[in-house]
Amino acid sequence: MTSINAAAAVRAAAPTSPALTATLPVEGMTCASCAGRVEKALRKVPGVLDAAVNLAVENVTVTLNTPVPQQTLLQAVEKAGYGVPQDTVMLGISDMTCASCVTRVEKALRAVPGVLAAEVNLATEQARVTRLHGGADTTDLLAALTKAGYGGHDLATPETAGEAAKRSSLLHRDGLWLIVCAWLSAPLVLPMLGDAFGQHWMLSGGLQLLLATPVQFVFGARFYKAGWAALRAGSGNMDLLVALGTSAAFGLSLWVLATEGDNDMPALYFESAAVVITLVRLGKWLEARAKRQTTEALRALQALRPATAQVKRNGVEVTLPLAEVVLGDEVLLRPGERVPVDGEVLEGRSHINESMLTGESLPVAKAPGDAVTGGAINGEGLLLLRTTAVGAETALSRIVRLVESAQATKAPIQRLVDQVSAVFVPVVVALALCTFIGWWALRGDVQAAIVHAVAVLVIACPCALGLATPAAIMVGTGLAAKQGILIQDAVALETMQAVQVVALDKTGTLTEGKPVLVGLQAAPDTGEAALLSAAAALQAGSEHPLARAVLARAQADGVAVNAAVNVRAVPGRGVSGTQADGGTLSLGSSRWMDELKVLPGALAAQAAAWQAEGRTVSWLARSSGAETPPTLLGLLAFGDTVKPTAAEAITQLHALGIRTVLVSGDNAGSANAVAASLGITEVRSEVLPADKARIVNELRQGLPPGAKVAMVGDGVNDAPALAAADVGLAMGGGTDVAMATAGVTLMRGDPRLVAMTIDISRRTRAKIRQNLFWAFVYNAIGIPLAAWGGLSPVVAGAAMALSSVSVIGNALLLRRWRPGR
Repeated sequence: MTSINAAAAVRAAAPTSPALTATLPVEGMTCASCAGRVEKALRKVPGVLDAAVNLAVENVTVTLNTPVPQQTLLQAVEKAGYGVPQDTVMLGISDMTCASCVTRVEKALRAVPGVLAAEVNLATEQARVTRLHGGADTTDLLAALTKAGYGGHDLATPETAGEAAKRSSLLHRDGLWLIVCAWLSAPLVLPMLGDAFGQHWMLSGGLQLLLATPVQFVFGARFYKAGWAALRAGSGNMDLLVALGTSAAFGLSLWVLATEGDNDMPALYFESAAVVITLVRLGKWLEARAKRQTTEALRALQALRPATAQVKRNGVEVTLPLAEVVLGDEVLLRPGERVPVDGEVLEGRSHINESMLTGESLPVAKAPGDAVTGGAINGEGLLLLRTTAVGAETALSRIVRLVESAQATKAPIQRLVDQVSAVFVPVVVALALCTFIGWWALRGDVQAAIVHAVAVLVIACPCALGLATPAAIMVGTGLAAKQGILIQDAVALETMQAVQVVALDKTGTLTEGKPVLVGLQAAPDTGEAALLSAAAALQAGSEHPLARAVLARAQADGVAVNAAVNVRAVPGRGVSGTQADGGTLSLGSSRWMDELKVLPGALAAQAAAWQAEGRTVSWLARSSGAETPPTLLGLLAFGDTVKPTAAEAITQLHALGIRTVLVSGDNAGSANAVAASLGITEVRSEVLPADKARIVNELRQGLPPGAKVAMVGDGVNDAPALAAADVGLAMGGGTDVAMATAGVTLMRGDPRLVAMTIDISRRTRAKIRQNLFWAFVYNAIGIPLAAWGGLSPVVAGAAMALSSVSVIGNALLLRRWRPGR
């Protein structure tokens, strides 16, 4: 399948140009009527002359006569009920220095045909590119980066040992260069300190020139290179400001030295240029070290992958690289070794430490039939595993991708920063020019005018603005990952801090989700054994928790089970099936029995008593034919244990000022009993799956502006509510559907993680606000002060170098967070 970026095609045309065509892939079309709907939807878009669908290759060709935003075409297709297949690619970006670079990189990537969106993270130096499926080849993306003046590499391609060594040595090399730069600059600064004590150690102008020249043009070459690339791209960045400022100071000194000579010790500014370059390099080196700390959690996850595995093939044990292990391989795991793959235990017993994956501090017992996750550490036993997932499909790989994706996305608050960064450098250059003209016009002193303009250029660094949000998000998401909380994107992280209402499912969320059949009450004409046999017949082969409870009881009591046929689940009601004699069995809720017109009779009192005890009650009825009303066979009562941490979790949420609501499909008695034991005062019981989403929307009513509603669940029936909530939290022990729908995945079934997520989100948001406040205030104070003549270029350089380091340092303070503190 091939595709052409519509926006790119349109941009090439003026309104009077001939019609252009753009091709988009479309998924979900099945027949000619589908094709007609897509064509009709696109023809309604202003600027679209015609649209023609090709069902064979599943795409649509759009004819345009005026510029049409690409997203407009995509939205039209989606509004018609169909999708435009997309995928993402992660790129590593090099040579970025400030927030202005982020804007340039995103602009360059979005201009590539087939790219729908691009988000760049300055702190991780990575880009997350969303593209049409089959379009925007990675080679084109990297070429666009090169054209914009930046380097890049595909993060999906593993680095070679040489590349990894080269990247790891860059920080060390920069540190060595910084030392040399400092040694050359020190003799230029020390005489200024001597003047404070009445000592005149000033070097001759020629010697100052000799020391400053390599600093300016060798160690400062990176600023000229990056600044020139920015100019060619029609924008500016921090490097351009530094290059302009230091060049002005160096050039002024050179002119004074050439015109006034070296005999009268003229006022030179070589030390300003050299020290500014040294300080900026120091700031970038400190910043790079701090960035590594913000990615500590992600690197720790990536380091969990062992390089090899001990595999048994044809009875022979061999050591294989992890890339050569395939599904179904038998892997031998010795005590103390790290699990190389996702697998199932075939032989042996042991305890597995999964703390780095789930945040669970205690080792988990494993026996034959249990699943193990790659990256965990084996305890005392020897295990034989059957491989169930390898490579990118392992849980660890999915976790790493999720964390990478979350750290690459932008929080909504970042939009303000992007808008400021887009015009920051041109505005600063204009302010510096105004400063020069103002000082020259008012004082007539060209040298002073140049020095103060240089201070303006140097003090105004957009680095702090660019790092304020992503640095805090990286630390926050990494901190959450260590606790077993996987946040899908920055939007979910930012939304969580505004949550005021949390709706919680009962079974599997607040309870263990492992119900036990604790009571049987047969109708007068039905024995308990017959009741249990009929119920087990419906549940044979089912993996539902209630089904497992029925089958376990039947096995324990030695009851014969003849599986029913044509078994089907009735959402929100129960399950039905046909017995061998043609009778229809229906097992489910009292609401369903009312719909089937089954009379409860004398069993109503027993059902009410069990519900008052907090039991889940299911009714079993049987009908002999379509014309025969069902008759009640009996009741089944299930008990589920409340999780030991559930009460503490609710207490923590209340302490955070969160309103909690229990939303359950269970009967009122069971739901109310669980809620009362946990301190939850609001209960919505006997709720159908579709109605859970409606209740989530109802909970928004009456909330103050900006307040959000979160939903916590673990089952398929919770997926609509998780999607309807402002942010959904899925228990890691639940279904893949719930986890795919939710914005946050809790890797272990501990409800206390909900309060932890909100707390981390609030603290991360606070750090973002603090960082942005200081970044804006720093420039708001520093630029006018420099323009007024209150800062020398050296002091401005020091302040600029420390600004981004202070922002990252403030974000790193998040790492001191501990649960419950």
